[in-house]
Amino acid sequence: MLISTKGRYALRILVDMAEHQSEHYIPLKEIAQRQGISEKYLESIVKTLVKGGILTGLRGKGGGYRLSRPPEQYTVGAILQMTEGSLAPVSCLEKDAAPCARAAGCRTLAMWQGLDKAIREYLDRFTIADLMQAEQPGDFYVI
Repeated sequence: MLISTKGRYALRILVDMAEHQSEHYIPLKEIAQRQGISEKYLESIVKTLVKGGILTGLRGKGGGYRLSRPPEQYTVGAILQMTEGSLAPVSCLEKDAAPCARAAGCRTLAMWQGLDKAIREYLDRFTIADLMQAEQPGDFYVI
């Protein structure tokens, strides 16, 4: 599994918007400047987020985008699922995957299912509000 720039930038956009939220809509140009991301590329990401109900948009003067709900209500897992399509570590675990003829005798299936579950549970522990914190929560291991 490799998270694309679309998924990573979507998280950056949402954190930026959460940090600069007000009763006004935020122009995409402002977000692009603050984040150092092409406005054209942000348009395609924002389109996905609007379609998914994460953002609301307003065209014209005073237009832009804003979060549809508070940052605490958006999990990183849900955002990445929306922007990436799938977070499954192997193709047989993707949402619409055809049944695998080898599943009954697959010696690695349980391991892949466990990894898939761990990825989803880990990413769902974090919200956009968590990412706004200077020190992010998480598991820090020292060897």
